[in-house]
Amino acid sequence: MTAASPPEILRAPLVVEFPFTRSLGPVQSAFLTGLREGVVLGVTTADGKVMVPPVEYDPVTAEEIRDLVEVGTTGTVTTWAWNGSPRPNQPLATPFAWVLVRLDGADTAILHALDAPGPEAVATGMRVRVRWAGERTGAMTDIACFEPAGDGEAGAHATPHSGEFADAVTGIVAEARLDYTYSPGRAQTAYIAGLSEQKTIGERCPSCHKVYVPPRGACPTCGVATTDRVEVGPAGTVTTYCIVNIKAKNLDIEVPYVYAHIALDGAGLALHGRIGGIPYDQVRMGLRVEPVWTEGGRYPDHYRPTGEPDADYDVYKELI
Repeated sequence: MTAASPPEILRAPLVVEFPFTRSLGPVQSAFLTGLREGVVLGVTTADGKVMVPPVEYDPVTAEEIRDLVEVGTTGTVTTWAWNGSPRPNQPLATPFAWVLVRLDGADTAILHALDAPGPEAVATGMRVRVRWAGERTGAMTDIACFEPAGDGEAGAHATPHSGEFADAVTGIVAEARLDYTYSPGRAQTAYIAGLSEQKTIGERCPSCHKVYVPPRGACPTCGVATTDRVEVGPAGTVTTYCIVNIKAKNLDIEVPYVYAHIALDGAGLALHGRIGGIPYDQVRMGLRVEPVWTEGGRYPDHYRPTGEPDADYDVYKELI
């Protein structure tokens, strides 16, 4: 008898990112524009403390603060940690130290990278200076990093600054991104395998009998493992929905379109999917829909109306 081979362990790279555009108030606008011009600005709080980077509201009194000051481009390391394996898009491609630097004239420290040959070259209390980027656009990356400075380099005092610059930076795109390798467990591996055959597989809780789709391997309500696999759908009912009017980056779908929660027949909770094959303003709660698969697709491209009468509210009200 030949022993059964273990199931293949699935792995895939996964990227979660959410770049968003934000406008800047007068304080943050002045700070980032100043970096573009090679000037570091802070703000003075009600008790006379100089904060760099500047904030718009006093952390003690919560009052709005606008008193900008210019501080030095040299400073002192207050604490640090060595980064021996830089990740993509970090300030430096070679090993470096993360440092908190209190710039001359400031009372708080700024976090950035320190270019140093090794951890033995870094110490709390060491003097450092700003290394400006070759091209500056009005972003924190205009400070390329810090670099060691001589002990004799003179410090600076905070001096008042108007915060006025030509062509001020008024908005930025804030990048948020997480790259990792995802490996589904037993339950989701079965779910993914089912999708490859255009089937939707859930798992039933042996205690409350709710069928979870996608399956989670355990019932979050009862706290017991789920092993009884159940094929649900393929048709389902729209329980609730939203109309999307803003086109997402890299998504080739014309707006407006409808994204809905769909309770597949036999499932104990709704999953989400796009509704097509019907004008967006005709989508409604209770609409009966079925999946539409594209050739080679790994999941339904969208759901379309089945032509059946709408489901009664009492049938799906617990799944909203």
